[in-house]
Amino acid sequence: MSNVANGQYEVLSPWAVVDPITLRGSAPRVDDLNGKTIGLFKNFKRAARPVLEVVERELQKKYPTAKFSWFESNAANVLETETENKEKFEEWAKSIDVAVTAVGD
Repeated sequence: MSNVANGQYEVLSPWAVVDPITLRGSAPRVDDLNGKTIGLFKNFKRAARPVLEVVERELQKKYPTAKFSWFESNAANVLETETENKEKFEEWAKSIDVAVTAVGD
């Protein structure tokens, strides 16, 4: 990995064959998390909450004006939009600027 001036990293593939299609995210990246609402999505596994609590604490130190919004899923191994929580999840997703999820294994 090489450090890029803007604080992001370029990850290089160790494989000889490289996909010629440039990867892109499903949504634009935010430049700064200050003032943003960070969604923390906790799945049903027991370690997910402690993992996200540490993430929240560390992000709060680095971005003191960030706000946090939690969504807790009790559904096992399904998309949240396939449960009775679909509307609640969609409202939550619209209310945040970025999301972090944890698989608590």
